[in-house]
Amino acid sequence: MAIINPHINFNGNAEEAFHFYRSVFGGEFAKIIRFKDLASAEFPVAENEANKIMHIALPIGKSVLMANDVPEMLGRTNENENRSKIVISAESKEEADRLFYGLSAGGQIEMPIADSPWGSYFGMFRDKYGIEWMVDYDPIYKGQL
Repeated sequence: MAIINPHINFNGNAEEAFHFYRSVFGGEFAKIIRFKDLASAEFPVAENEANKIMHIALPIGKSVLMANDVPEMLGRTNENENRSKIVISAESKEEADRLFYGLSAGGQIEMPIADSPWGSYFGMFRDKYGIEWMVDYDPIYKGQL
């Protein structure tokens, strides 16, 4: 079965956000590449963008959360977009609570985590970086969705 790995665009704070995500999920970064690491005559990098993140990857379970900073020449990422959310399927209520409260710290809770009418333990929020998340624990699937 294929695995879906979410990728997030940031406006210069990808590294800060990913240190926060690592503090909640644990683990180590699989890769960090800065724009300066790719600089060459064919790919010049502006001094103000040299230390920004070109690619960062944090393994989480069987998936990988990835991101980059969007170079200023490409414009800004819309930090208020709401077309997609990252869904976390937890393996227990305790894990769901830990992830929900950890990731939502400093953000805006849209739906407090609680037993839902459809039978799962569910909550939804926008984190302090503007990324939207849903945390779900369904005892039938136990983190397998």
